[in-house]
Amino acid sequence: MICKDRVVAVTGAGRGLGRAHALEFARQGALVVVNDLGVARDGTGDASSGPAHDVVRAIEDLGGRAVANTDDIATDAGAAALIAAALDAFGRLDTLVNNAGFLRDRMLINLGEDEWDAVMRVHLKGHFLPLKHAGRHWRTECKAGRPVDARVINTSSGAGLLGSVGQGNYSAAKAGIVGLTLVASAELARYGVTVNAIAPAARTRMTEEVFAQTMAFPTEGEFDAMAPENVSPLVVWLGSAESRNVTGRVFEAEGGRLCVMDAFRHGPSTDKGARWNPSEIGEAITALLAKTPAPEPVYGTT
Repeated sequence: MICKDRVVAVTGAGRGLGRAHALEFARQGALVVVNDLGVARDGTGDASSGPAHDVVRAIEDLGGRAVANTDDIATDAGAAALIAAALDAFGRLDTLVNNAGFLRDRMLINLGEDEWDAVMRVHLKGHFLPLKHAGRHWRTECKAGRPVDARVINTSSGAGLLGSVGQGNYSAAKAGIVGLTLVASAELARYGVTVNAIAPAARTRMTEEVFAQTMAFPTEGEFDAMAPENVSPLVVWLGSAESRNVTGRVFEAEGGRLCVMDAFRHGPSTDKGARWNPSEIGEAITALLAKTPAPEPVYGTT
């Protein structure tokens, strides 16, 4: 019960990872706002309140408390309404899990502007706006002298950290989420808020086709390393009071494996003390690269 009585809002919580997170938060004593638009895997189709309400019923069957929210968190009004839903239902907000997203995969030369914009909107803007409104609420609480011990968990991806062939829009959005996480962790620390990100690997609607082609499903009784429920314990811990000393970090989670990602650190450098001549750059860069580990391969390459 490490999240007992904490109020948690989870976006994209109707299915997959978000659903698993919402249920685990409830098992750990949290009061949950279940946000989901109920659209198709690629974000198209009519919105439906069914998935969000199904998760609320599942939480209630566990003996927990939850409310459904079907606002579009990639709009300013929708994101504000999500935070308001937590405050109206439970009187506070302690943890925000930004998870909502969808895919529109294509190779770069075939990628349409609308497909780029749609994926950027739901992933990157859909992280920024809830974070903005939650941050404003916590700032108000802090300035009013009320204690804040808040958490934000953003959802990046290995595609955002290493790249993924056929996912230029998704990879760019997920890399942007890492940058947003770093900035938010620095800006919101003064108000008692930590901000971290995860890069999960799991079998969901978004990845089921890839897993069907590349991985066998586990046999009965075998550990399912790709079950989304494997990622949720990390998310719940990051959303708990226990994680108050951890911020600005990115964690990879897959099966039983946890990894602290260590990207974008300063590596070897050289300083001439004067302006370089272009003819000198090749030798200097070659020397620096010789001291640097080779980059990890982009997903989808050999």
